[in-house]
Amino acid sequence: MMRTTLRLFFLLMACLWASMGFAASSDTYENSTITARLISVENGVAETSRTLSLGLDVELAEGWKAYWRSPGEVGLPPEISWDGSENLVSAQMLWPAPERFTAFGIENFGYKTRVVLPIQAVLETAGQSATLQARVSLLACSTVCVPHDFDLALTIPAGTGIDAKAAGLISEYAQRVPLGPEESDIIVETAVIADDALYVTARSANAFVKPDIFPELGPEFTFGKPDIRTDDAGTALWAKLPLLAQGEDPPPLQLTVTDGSRAVTAQPAWSDRIPGAPFEVMANLPDLTQILAIAAFAFLGGLILNVMPCVLPVLSIKLTSVLNHGNKPAHEVRNGFLMSALGVLVFMWALAAIILVLQSVGVTVGWGLQFQSPVFLTVMFLVLAVFSANLFGVFEVSLPSGLQSRLARSSGRDGYGGDFATGAFAAVLATPCSAPFLGTAVAFALSGRPIDVILVFTALGLGLSLPYLVLAGKPGLVRLLPRPGRWMVVVKWVLAGLLAGTAIWLLWVLIGVAGGRVAMTVLLMTSLFILLATIRLPGRLTRPTALVVVAVLSLLVPTALTIPPQTRAVGQDWVAFDRSEIPKLVSQGKTVFVDVTADWCLTCKANKTLVLDRAPVVDQLRGDNVVAMRADWTRPSTDISRYLESHNRFGIPFNIVYGPNAPDGIILSEVLTSEAVLDALSRAALGDPVTALKTDG
Repeated sequence: MMRTTLRLFFLLMACLWASMGFAASSDTYENSTITARLISVENGVAETSRTLSLGLDVELAEGWKAYWRSPGEVGLPPEISWDGSENLVSAQMLWPAPERFTAFGIENFGYKTRVVLPIQAVLETAGQSATLQARVSLLACSTVCVPHDFDLALTIPAGTGIDAKAAGLISEYAQRVPLGPEESDIIVETAVIADDALYVTARSANAFVKPDIFPELGPEFTFGKPDIRTDDAGTALWAKLPLLAQGEDPPPLQLTVTDGSRAVTAQPAWSDRIPGAPFEVMANLPDLTQILAIAAFAFLGGLILNVMPCVLPVLSIKLTSVLNHGNKPAHEVRNGFLMSALGVLVFMWALAAIILVLQSVGVTVGWGLQFQSPVFLTVMFLVLAVFSANLFGVFEVSLPSGLQSRLARSSGRDGYGGDFATGAFAAVLATPCSAPFLGTAVAFALSGRPIDVILVFTALGLGLSLPYLVLAGKPGLVRLLPRPGRWMVVVKWVLAGLLAGTAIWLLWVLIGVAGGRVAMTVLLMTSLFILLATIRLPGRLTRPTALVVVAVLSLLVPTALTIPPQTRAVGQDWVAFDRSEIPKLVSQGKTVFVDVTADWCLTCKANKTLVLDRAPVVDQLRGDNVVAMRADWTRPSTDISRYLESHNRFGIPFNIVYGPNAPDGIILSEVLTSEAVLDALSRAALGDPVTALKTDG
């Protein structure tokens, strides 16, 4: 209510004094970044007046901005200290509605070009002169951020006199100060924080044209760019703002809704349920060309995954099966490959269904996140270790004689279940890998509609299963393999070694996710499992029972023994990821290279070994003006998940370069090359931020 009263006061002053005199003004603070002065509507303090209408007039150079009272994720609002002033009791600043700025993937609120912050000054003694000493602290940012601290002095003598120009200028910006809920035609209805987001609904008597929302919950709560939707009439608004950081308990919410020249600030009560969004913005729906392009990206990404090291161990299983049954009829070979392709597709459909269920309850999902689960890693290690031991000939799995006879009469269909499992297993092992085109397609799916998720994962499955489909269409290609012989034993051992190597890698990932104690216990339990599968057990204890008991105990180990997450060292050439540090470093003229990686991401490891740890890239990353920042996503991290989501990414590897000439970042491909990294570092570092800093000296 006080805000509205002061706003109306400034408007009244403008109407009354529109045709009178010159305004008092302080000396001007000026450099290449900003020009600032303190202005006053009154040239003199009237005999009965105890108030002055002031304004902090700030003009910003092109590309520079100043901040609102709540600056967003980073930044500082202007502050004024009136110490040393005479005949002054208080000075209250009003805040015109802000604009939204995005830099470094971070949302900020503030002003560009020019802003006048209206100030209502209350005097101690009416009719006497006032000496105003304003110590101003103001942060201005472009590709760099420059703090300004300066003094503005203004003396208003006793007397009369009004400046229409100053009155008009101050009242112009006073009109932009948001109204209170009683005076505005915009009504904020509900607000609720749930599922790592702030949901808001509002209504207006007049249709929304270009609405925006600015929440204020204190420095511990920061929000991403809002998803704002309106109904067909444009009078009902629904918004979802991703919650990037939060404190323990949310304080009372102050919410500013803007729409062109309209703005309202309200303090809605917290709701206890998430509002539905029955309306969509048609302009945001992808067209057919975009959908087909994304499907093509997903198909190519799935096809490329077949040559990634993630899927190679599974090919050994299928290849061994073909070599051992080289005399199979063509129709059985065809059906076997079709079943493998079906296994890939069924896994992808199941993954899409799980994603849709998790999204419906507000859980953030991403590509390969199951490798952050100690239980999943334990299952995968156990399976691969047992398969490897079987290929090495440590033990043979034989079915009961009665079941073998029944399967023998089934015309060779006994292997179809194994073929199906082979395809599904290939799809499972493909998920810790990322490939060109894959990141774009998965990001589109996870940020889109349910039909987008289904379409992308179907195309991905078709690409991954293409080799099986080709062999199913041309089963005669299998005959091109050499005839069975002693060489098959060597191949079998080589393939067993590949499986063993993958199992060792999974055990190493398990150490990073759950700790060395869990990994060693799982290794011992797996060794016991293989031993029990090899020896004949005495007494009444049957082998299947013993194997089931050991397997169950192995799965209980991660849950019981996993240690809490701890900060991990990232290497002497790297600093730990801190999103808030990125704009600060860039403002100092630094170039920041961000690498989001994980122990379970094989593509990340390939990038590190082949590009990031090799000259000339490593030499550039060690440069004095470059900061290499690594985000370790081996274990779940809300901060990293939200950072990826802010860039519309849901999987890794993810690499981005920030710099004075690239405040929004240059995103690199999933598979890095030295040329691409060096080019991005060079382009981001262009410009001379030091010049801007020196001009303030």
